[in-house]
Amino acid sequence: QVQLVESGGGLVQSGGSLRLSCAASGRTFSSIVMGWFRQTPGKEREFLACITRNGGTTFYADSVKGRFSISRDNAKNTVYLQMNSLKPEDTAVYYCAAGKLIATIKSLYNYWGQGKQVTVSS
Repeated sequence: QVQLVESGGGLVQSGGSLRLSCAASGRTFSSIVMGWFRQTPGKEREFLACITRNGGTTFYADSVKGRFSISRDNAKNTVYLQMNSLKPEDTAVYYCAAGKLIATIKSLYNYWGQGKQVTVSS
C-alpha cells in the first residue's frame, strides 16, 4: 500500500506559478514511478507528467510541456510539480499517482492522492 498526500495549490493569477507537492508513505519511495494528472468537471482525468524511480527520465503531456516540471526527492519521499506560466485553462483538481510502470495511462497507476484544487484567474 502507498499513501499519497498532496499539498500546495490554491488560487493564482494568469501567468503566475505554483508548486504542488505529494508526500508518499507505506512503501519504498524509490521503488515507485510517480505521475501527475488533473481533472475538470465532466472530463476524463488527464495525464500531465511522470517521472522514473530515480528521477532520471521524465515525460510530459504536450499541453504542459515547457511550462510544468516534475521532480522528486527520494530522501524526502516527495514528488513535485512546478507549474509556471499558468493559464485559466489549467484550472482543475490535480492528483498525484503512484505505479509500477512509467505510463501516461491512468489505469496503470495503482494509488492516488486526494486531489488539490488549482484555480487560475484571468
